Amino acid sequence: MSYFKTLNTTVQQVIESSKKRFNFTNLNYLPRWLILLFDTTICFIALFLTDFIVSNVSGSFFNIFSFNRYDAIIIAVNVFFFLVLRTYAGLIRHSTFIDAVKFFLASSATFISVLLLNYGLQYLIGKEITTLAKLVIYFSISFSLLFLFRVLVKQAYEAFFTGSSDLVETALIYGDGTNAIAIANALKSERPLRFKLVGFVNSDKRNQSKQILGLPILSSDRSITILMRAIGAKALILADKNLSRENKVALVEECLEHNLKTYRAPLVANLKDDENASKQIKNIQIEDLLERDPILLDNKLITKDLFQKTVIVTGGAGSIGSEIVRQVANYNVKKVIIIDQAETPLYQIQNEIKQNFPDLDFDPIITDVTNYDKLNKIFEQYQPNIIYHAAAYKHVPLMEDNPSEAIFVNVMGTKNIADLALKYDVDKFVMVSTDKAVNPSNVMGASKRIAEMYVQALHNFSKQSPNFKTNFITTRFGNVLGSNGSVVPLFRKQIEKGGPLTVTHPDIIRYFMTIPEACQLVLEAAAMGNGGEIYIFDMGKPVKIIDLAVKIIKLSGYVPYEDIKIKITGLRPGEKLYEELLNDKTVTLPTYHEKIMIAEVEQSDYHKLNEEISILIEYANQSNNHKIVSQMKVIVPEFKSMNSKFEALDIPKITKKV
Repeated sequence: MSYFKTLNTTVQQVIESSKKRFNFTNLNYLPRWLILLFDTTICFIALFLTDFIVSNVSGSFFNIFSFNRYDAIIIAVNVFFFLVLRTYAGLIRHSTFIDAVKFFLASSATFISVLLLNYGLQYLIGKEITTLAKLVIYFSISFSLLFLFRVLVKQAYEAFFTGSSDLVETALIYGDGTNAIAIANALKSERPLRFKLVGFVNSDKRNQSKQILGLPILSSDRSITILMRAIGAKALILADKNLSRENKVALVEECLEHNLKTYRAPLVANLKDDENASKQIKNIQIEDLLERDPILLDNKLITKDLFQKTVIVTGGAGSIGSEIVRQVANYNVKKVIIIDQAETPLYQIQNEIKQNFPDLDFDPIITDVTNYDKLNKIFEQYQPNIIYHAAAYKHVPLMEDNPSEAIFVNVMGTKNIADLALKYDVDKFVMVSTDKAVNPSNVMGASKRIAEMYVQALHNFSKQSPNFKTNFITTRFGNVLGSNGSVVPLFRKQIEKGGPLTVTHPDIIRYFMTIPEACQLVLEAAAMGNGGEIYIFDMGKPVKIIDLAVKIIKLSGYVPYEDIKIKITGLRPGEKLYEELLNDKTVTLPTYHEKIMIAEVEQSDYHKLNEEISILIEYANQSNNHKIVSQMKVIVPEFKSMNSKFEALDIPKITKKV
């Protein structure tokens, strides 16, 4: 009973589909009734061809109008099984092996049913519907034509609607594993097409004569760019999940050199069902080209260090501070307090934490690190265990024009947080510093060096008394890719506007890290630190900024110096050609982590340094820039201004005459 009810529902769906108006201007899909009509017509054609073949074989006369009620029974049975198996329900342009199986079952069921009906009628009334030979021929022809119809429509659709479009990129898939095949299958089946795939690349020469999804497998023993040009590919999609970082960088570099695009495909397990596969194929980013192995952390040490601790992150809405918050949130902390003076970024990180870490107990607080009284109330209320001090002014040209603000935030702000950490028996104070503090050539770098000196001097002073337990730790690293105001986001904005990209000097170089990478090392250094250390990080190879600009232009799909110009603007006030993580007098000590070293620097007397900083803050309150910078040079003798109006304040070396 339920079977006939289902069949009745199916018939009603076909009837309802036939009532819908068919628009020939939109061939994205055909109504069900029309597909069923096509299939029925194919059955009539198959029956006509069957009669023609049988009459020629038997030598009898072929009558084109010989269609009778027995032929109608065969057609009716065939259509009945079309309805039962819903062969009309799929989109023809997306026909698969499953559709072929359905037609085979429908044709087989028709063959068996008519055959049984044939024997039944012959037994009862001595007549038969058709001969066995005619039935076998009809079965073969009808199934073949139904299947061929689907194949031809699918091929015609792909050729007509996706054949030649300027928006479709001809691409080669790197890899031939399950991930690469699944990505290729998804890209081939979606409409509209973004990529026209022309082949796979495989390292196994034995697979060269084979195909996947009708596409050739090419050997990677030749240059990838030669392969791409030979097959007409304009883009390379990296879909091999086992591809090493070194090989990926080499492939991307080679493609960039020949102005060929590169993309990275996600793992199939990470594909979003509600988004087209092609939209999840992302451009290779400059971060992907860092020639550095993934950082391996001692998670047990960090977990123990942060377990059920109350953590304060100053500058917690900035690029570094917010990433520290995200990473700390992954550990079993008791509470996180995020301090920042920027309202909108603080609101954004608040919403992000609520969404991604709903169980995290955290409080965002708007305040300035220069406000000692407000900070004192925060420390008194929360009684923190660990402080990550990331609040700072960091833009070199701005601080060169506003030395007093650099002193207030970078020096006095650090002093406020460090003094309160000692007052409230905080377990650890971790300061985030910069390579610009080494042999500083600008106000910003010098202000961070003074902050480093104070933190280290305070630690040494506090250890003279058993009443203090706070350990003061400093971490120092170079430029961070993607941080607020850094060169990479600036280049991307300039590319969006059509250029030019501005580089201050053709020979300027910098060390770079990704934000997560730098923050991971901060947590690791903090966990291993015993206090008083200045940890420096392995920044890898220095990068020439003009080379970085060229790569970003190419990764964006443009030709450097043609589509996007590069303009040399001259060194900015206080800017060096290169940064250093150590000065000439510094000795480094290794740690158990190969990427983290300890810098042994000269120690400062706490009382003397405290007096000199008090004078410096007084000059900052007076907004007397010359006195501020002069006092900074007294505190940090190696501070030599470069390309700055403060160069005149440097004390010239007196050469003795022999």
